[in-house]
Amino acid sequence: MNTKQLPDGNSSWKKIALFLISQNISLFGSSVVSFSIIWYITLQTSSGKWVMLFTLCALLPQVLISLWAGVWADRYNRKYLIMLADGFIALATLGMAIAFFSGYQSMELLLAVSLIRSIGAGIQMPAASALYPQIVPRDKLTKVQGINQTLNSVLLLLSPAVGGIVLGSVGIFWAFLIDVITASLAIAVLSFIRIEKVAAIAEPATVFAELRQGIDYVMSHRLLRRVIICFGVSFFLFTPAAVLTPLLVERSFGGDVWRLTANEMVWTIGSLLGGVFVSLRGEFKDKIRTVAICLAGFGVTFALVGITSNFTVYLLIMGIAGFFLPIMSTAQTVLIQENVEAAMMGRVFSLIQIVTGSAMPMAILFFGPLADIVSIGSILWVTGVLLIAVGVLYQVTSKRAGLN
Repeated sequence: MNTKQLPDGNSSWKKIALFLISQNISLFGSSVVSFSIIWYITLQTSSGKWVMLFTLCALLPQVLISLWAGVWADRYNRKYLIMLADGFIALATLGMAIAFFSGYQSMELLLAVSLIRSIGAGIQMPAASALYPQIVPRDKLTKVQGINQTLNSVLLLLSPAVGGIVLGSVGIFWAFLIDVITASLAIAVLSFIRIEKVAAIAEPATVFAELRQGIDYVMSHRLLRRVIICFGVSFFLFTPAAVLTPLLVERSFGGDVWRLTANEMVWTIGSLLGGVFVSLRGEFKDKIRTVAICLAGFGVTFALVGITSNFTVYLLIMGIAGFFLPIMSTAQTVLIQENVEAAMMGRVFSLIQIVTGSAMPMAILFFGPLADIVSIGSILWVTGVLLIAVGVLYQVTSKRAGLN
């Protein structure tokens, strides 16, 4: 890592604070709009087909653009790439707001703009993840990621409520404007931070040649190979708990709205507490063991969720499961940031985005139909046991390879 780019003292923390504020303002607006759109489509159509189409438009472009986004994040100044992506999303959302205000309220337009927003997010995310090591001292990466995870959890707890209030009281047009305003504020805040372009480690090549360099870099790196495999397998196994638990609640405990709301909230509250824990702890010396423990923790909690018959116990276990998420995410992210050259950071994070973004859609194609054949509790129990096995294998194989 090029430590010459890292300022000391108050200047460093001011830059970090501004970056966190910028990205979390942007996240809040995007979350409000995402919830508003999915609820608007649900209320207007009551159609699973339209919800599926929205989900595909919101996820798949983000994965596909990552093929190029990582290369751009390593080739160009990451600050300006983030600002351009945010501006691109804001302009698309503003256009949709104007169309809806003018009376052109089309489901096809919502899908088209969701696709554009997904492209912007796919460009922004690898650049933002790769930028952290440029402005955060190595020994503070875990603490800063913990603070960021805490802020993310708070905003993800608030954004559904804000989206629901705005959609129900003044309409979706104003939800679009919230996103335009927050994106503009995020760009303005980020503009106050001075961030240099990372020096390339080789002569510029074609986008596909640089992408191939990134893939070769990951495949030849023993630690990164294990991390990528761990991400892919674990996200595949997380999918039933992430997607099917509302259906589990409806089938096992009743379809009351408050039960479904509680199911979402306890996970977020658990994640919030996990983020606070990470920010207070400040460092995990053995990050591989930390990830392995979290995977085992997910496995145990998911298996217990699959067999519990008491809703209060179910909520408690789901909250505990949420607690592990920011810990694992922080340990895994910082492990990558500490072990990847600055000039390759964007491509590595884009490959991780491709793997994680592809794993869950592939998994739901398998687990969704399976949930109509066997009980969701059985699916959660089996995936929980498999996650424990993944955690043990990740720890054992990494230690044998001399990694930590």
